[in-house]
Amino acid sequence: MQYRRTVRFLLGSELRELTDLDPTLTVLDWLRGTERRLGTKEGCAEGDCGACTVVVGRLVDGTVKYEAINACIRFLATLDGCQLLTVEHLKRPDGTLHPVQQAMVDCHGSQCGFCTPGFVMSLYALNRAEDSSDEQRIDDALAGNLCRCTGYAPIVAAAQQLRDRTPDHIDEALPTVTRALAALADDTVVETGRDGRRFLAPARVDQLADLVLANPDATIVSGATDVGLWVTKHQKVLPTVIYTGRVAGLARITDRGDALELGAGVTFTAAKAALGRLHPDLDELLRRVGAEQVRNAGTIGGNIANGSPIGDTPPALIALGASLTLRRGTQRRSLPLQDYFLAYGKQDRQPGEFVESVTMPKLGRGDLFAAYKISKRFDQDISALCACFLVTVGDDGLITRARLAYGGMAGTPKRAAAAEAALLGRSWDAAAATDAKAALAQDFTPLSDWRASAAYRLAVAGNLLLKFQAESAPGAPATRVLVQRAQAFKAGCDIASRGVCNA
Repeated sequence: MQYRRTVRFLLGSELRELTDLDPTLTVLDWLRGTERRLGTKEGCAEGDCGACTVVVGRLVDGTVKYEAINACIRFLATLDGCQLLTVEHLKRPDGTLHPVQQAMVDCHGSQCGFCTPGFVMSLYALNRAEDSSDEQRIDDALAGNLCRCTGYAPIVAAAQQLRDRTPDHIDEALPTVTRALAALADDTVVETGRDGRRFLAPARVDQLADLVLANPDATIVSGATDVGLWVTKHQKVLPTVIYTGRVAGLARITDRGDALELGAGVTFTAAKAALGRLHPDLDELLRRVGAEQVRNAGTIGGNIANGSPIGDTPPALIALGASLTLRRGTQRRSLPLQDYFLAYGKQDRQPGEFVESVTMPKLGRGDLFAAYKISKRFDQDISALCACFLVTVGDDGLITRARLAYGGMAGTPKRAAAAEAALLGRSWDAAAATDAKAALAQDFTPLSDWRASAAYRLAVAGNLLLKFQAESAPGAPATRVLVQRAQAFKAGCDIASRGVCNA
């Protein structure tokens, strides 16, 4: 393998070539400490408040794609081959405010101003990506930005004022930036580090396999939406970091006809559209994974590989019957996703092995599916529990298959075997769902924590099963998500955060 010891990226239109970087130096700390770009703020250091929001441009199929990310948990060395834009880049060289900034002024979208640069960058990313956005889309784009003093209405008004985007000075520089990013792309392994600690970023899957095999104790990082907090909150020192974001082969989505294969490096944002075509509940579930900044960075493979019992995607993928491809060197093996999770904090992954892809069968004739996430807030919240159901009803009206998967009910994402057995061979009616609900007590002994009590979790797990039956029965309305959200508002939830007080 060929190695390159320099991390190269564009700060605006200026080339930065950096060596001997701390492997876990964050973009935020570098911007403020080295570049003195003080518009990017630290509010939470965990990717929640959005004050640190910056925009990163990556070359995808010859076009620069811009996305908002959290600078506070993103490691600087992961920007190799990218363009980094901060709030300072938006004004024109003559000092004229960017239309996004001017809209915030016109609509009185700022008071103390601490959070304002992050809002501006989120609005800028939205405005670049979409010429016209409805209020729901604006809310989604801003869900990862918190303001304590202005209130969100003026900021939403600023976003609405930007419906017709006109080219700006960043667009004018885009041809030059595109050529510069193309010149930075190569197939070498980027290596940097300091004080005996290493950061490695391969460009090809084979390189990744060799590096993980040679460094079995390395921390594998994709979006760092979880690992970043190990550093910023827990002050962990990571001796070796292997970054997968440069590996193009890991970001592929392949339609195999009867199944969909997602590379481990596919982000939540990229997966949302693909999975949403399989079922609208999958689109809705992924819309509630973190905030836009998190979805732009976090990956499906990372969400699976860390083995969290409250990860959002594993219950849905288990219910669909997904399988994993694990790779160790040149060897690959496949196993059902449900078998990957062995116990709390323990997965069926050998030293030197990594998750390469996940494959899920498409829904077929007679398949009924639903996914539910229960949390204290609608946006940016970790599940108290997640329930995902697949029931197949034959032409005779009897259940031939049942896959009931839950997160937050045990030390791992887990199927409810006893509840499934209570359904098989029966008509899909309220009586069958009620019996399956009763059987859940044989499947789970949930814990109590600050998110929910054990009793609440068990009750809601059963009630969601009844809800699924009622909503999938013949003649049931197809507007469950909208009705659920309207009921949440009526129940007096926090409208600013669009919280859900359901179940």
